[in-house]
Amino acid sequence: MTRKPVADIIAEGGEGGGHTLSKTLGPWSITALGIGCIIGAGIFVLTGTAAAKYAGPSIMLSFVVGGIACAFVGLCYAELAALLPVSGSTYTYTYATLGEIFAWIIGWDLILEYAMGASTVAVGWSGYIVSLLRNFHINIPPQYAAAPWTEAKLPDGTTVEGIVNLPAAFIVLLLTAMLMGGTKESARLNNIMVAIKLFVVAAFILLGIGYVNPANWHPFIPDNTGEFGSFGLTGIMRGASVVFFAFIGFDAVSTAAQEAKNPQTDMPIGILGSLVICTILYVAVAGVMTGLVPYAQLNVPDPIAKAVDVIGLTWFSVLIKFGALAGLTTVILVLLYGQSRIFFQIAKDGLLPRMFSDVHPSLGTPYKSQLLIGIIVAVVAALTPIDVLGEMVSIGTLFAFVLVCGAVIYLRKSDAEVARPFRTPAVPVVPILGIVFSLLLMAFLPLATWMRLVIWLIIGLALYFAYGSSHSVLRNGLRGQRPLK
Repeated sequence: MTRKPVADIIAEGGEGGGHTLSKTLGPWSITALGIGCIIGAGIFVLTGTAAAKYAGPSIMLSFVVGGIACAFVGLCYAELAALLPVSGSTYTYTYATLGEIFAWIIGWDLILEYAMGASTVAVGWSGYIVSLLRNFHINIPPQYAAAPWTEAKLPDGTTVEGIVNLPAAFIVLLLTAMLMGGTKESARLNNIMVAIKLFVVAAFILLGIGYVNPANWHPFIPDNTGEFGSFGLTGIMRGASVVFFAFIGFDAVSTAAQEAKNPQTDMPIGILGSLVICTILYVAVAGVMTGLVPYAQLNVPDPIAKAVDVIGLTWFSVLIKFGALAGLTTVILVLLYGQSRIFFQIAKDGLLPRMFSDVHPSLGTPYKSQLLIGIIVAVVAALTPIDVLGEMVSIGTLFAFVLVCGAVIYLRKSDAEVARPFRTPAVPVVPILGIVFSLLLMAFLPLATWMRLVIWLIIGLALYFAYGSSHSVLRNGLRGQRPLK
């Protein structure tokens, strides 16, 4: 239960010659950052699965529920990011508030958000690249672009059992090699990717709405099949818990607090603004998609591409697929990068082996950690169905959100005297609502997903007591950790 002192974390954040970040970001820049982080695999990949299996056309309402839940949690992230603007994200916040054991739990849990998230996006990327190559008469055998024990359709309409998802593994290993080599996205490239994503989504909405068949929206809320979470009202909530993946990324907005000109107002505008804009876009995309294609046919890795094919404009279909690939590629890159940096921080604290914080002498990257993460993510992406991956990412992220909201309440009492650049309004009401919504969405995930989470956390606790508890830098009073270049 040892806590890392807030003063020590802030001092650690200033390592490297005492340099501070320039406060150059206004509310619009932060909002654009949020939109760029949020729009990714959720909208391009999981929307179709959730509509086909759980909510039908009412997947639109699922997005509304997910957006509301994120708003409460986002306000909590804003306070912690403004107070502790350092590396490690949620792991570091928890170390300062709830103690080492909870920090380890959330750091271990974040693997589900970052590493498993990258695997999920890679599977979606695979679906779009296969679809795009087909436009150029290049056909990848379906069984080599699908996980084992999943069905893949042949061109003649027959189905075969998947063997391995090679395109998913390929993109992960390619981006891992880039990250090991020190490749970084420039601000210009990031802005271009944001523009491409927004253009693709807006074009799909504006062009697709003219081809919508309103009959596909009836019934708007399909009758429950008699199974909990399978259509009906429980299906809407189950759908919300799955498409919640589409909102992952808004927590990255909170890391810009140190660079905000006026964090007291800019952070809530950026976080809530990006959430509102993305929620509206998501609802519109879900509406057009389910209006173009009967919801039962949307359980595919590339649902937007399938919907565009209904329109019949080949050039537009190719454009959408290029845009989706560009967006998904940057999301995989960021998730792989983020996972290695979280491992780096945990290893610096002694809770993981030192190799995870080893930095290449010339490239300045945690190359050993990045390579191991890349191999694991590639194997998982090659062998695991996307619906299982999506649910694991959602439950892992929601669990992290519960701890973040709890950390705000705890820190208000334990460190009440510390100045806060941004304060979450109506504490403890807002954090409690964030916890309630997160737990509610978790409750609608299937029992098998809960069991996987429990097993995952048990493995994590076993590793902590076998290694981390005896190697903790904080509790052993060690110093002199090597900084990341």
